[in-house]
Amino acid sequence: MRKHLFVVLIITLASYSNAQQPHVNKTDSTKTVQDSIKRAAFIKNIGNGYLPFNYFNLDLKYLVKFNQYEGFRSGLGGITNDRFSEHYRLDGYLVYGFKDKALKYKIGGGFRVNEASDTWINLTYVDDLQETGSSKFLTDKRFFTFFEPRLLNIDLFHRHITKSISLQHKFSNHLLSETQLAISKIDPTYSYNFLINNNSFSSYDLSTSKVSLQWSPFSSFAETNGKLIETKDGYPKFTLQYTKAYKSVFGSDFNFSKLNFRTIQQFEHKNSSITRLALVAGIAGGNTPITHLYHAYPNNIRKETILQRFSVAGLNSFETMYFNEFFSDKFSTLQVKHTFKPFNISNRFKPQLVLISRYAIGDMNNTDRHQGIQFNTLDKLYSESGFEINKLIFGFGLSFAYRYGGYHLPNFEDNLAFKFTFNISL
Repeated sequence: MRKHLFVVLIITLASYSNAQQPHVNKTDSTKTVQDSIKRAAFIKNIGNGYLPFNYFNLDLKYLVKFNQYEGFRSGLGGITNDRFSEHYRLDGYLVYGFKDKALKYKIGGGFRVNEASDTWINLTYVDDLQETGSSKFLTDKRFFTFFEPRLLNIDLFHRHITKSISLQHKFSNHLLSETQLAISKIDPTYSYNFLINNNSFSSYDLSTSKVSLQWSPFSSFAETNGKLIETKDGYPKFTLQYTKAYKSVFGSDFNFSKLNFRTIQQFEHKNSSITRLALVAGIAGGNTPITHLYHAYPNNIRKETILQRFSVAGLNSFETMYFNEFFSDKFSTLQVKHTFKPFNISNRFKPQLVLISRYAIGDMNNTDRHQGIQFNTLDKLYSESGFEINKLIFGFGLSFAYRYGGYHLPNFEDNLAFKFTFNISL
């Protein structure tokens, strides 16, 4: 909330300053335009989660977070900006978990090989936690929110120490790529043993390669002030990532491979409503430990009553699916959201209705390999539907979802999820 108020204060001050600007003559017009550009750039940085300084942008996402394993997680991080160099960059963070009483950090840097193709070589050393079963595409743009709803209730993490080298390359404005080679030491923070050929692993080493491609064939771009800007966010978008782990390379314990795919389509209707579809799928083969398998982004805590489970709804999560309830080595999810035009009740009160349906299906071979953790598979279709009423007051709203179909629970109340939402944009 303090960050929220800080951003509002910055915008208010910028707007007030602009409103109080006296009438300028022609000799002052250039300076006025430059000041406006600087203010716009500053607000854009804040919206992306950065507080800019002369040579360094402070990363706001590391200031305060909370999850069930670390409790409050607080620290500092950031990245050098173009004033420091347009050819080199340094980035990193240092955070502390007050519940697990442990430091986590990242040290990284990169240098530009080719400006036209925006080709960078990056080196990174990370000692941190990662949610078990989560998947992230290398080519995903930075995504910042004032707080991450799912993070509040996650309790299943594994610690990893990862050394990596990566190559970012832009084949065209529409096709981005990133390739990464990494060596990791994995240590689950929970009781877990992975059984392979009568050998039991409670921690393990991995040597992996990843290749990620992001294709946005219908987006439009234009050059502004010497920089390429996306002027139209076109749909559909496609993202593909292949991961390979190599046994006995730099001491790696397992061979496995993963293929992840995502496509997003969005339709904008004449009545200003928007329909958005997101299809995500993944498959893993070989000796893959549970840390690198898949969940379906659940966001429901195991409490007895609806009010005890009341928390914050995520942006793309299954609100009625309990944390750690399902894991898969092959899965797919489909999410459909229809966002209506805001209700224009007054200048300041414009709530917005969103209808949502989500579906997931998956399976897992050799479930008996994963010892010490209990879970189900998604071999039957998981279904939930509901709605959100957003922006009721100060960006907060309400969410309701109901679980039905193949994984409908006997107790009616256990199929319900009632939460609040938080949406704010700059």
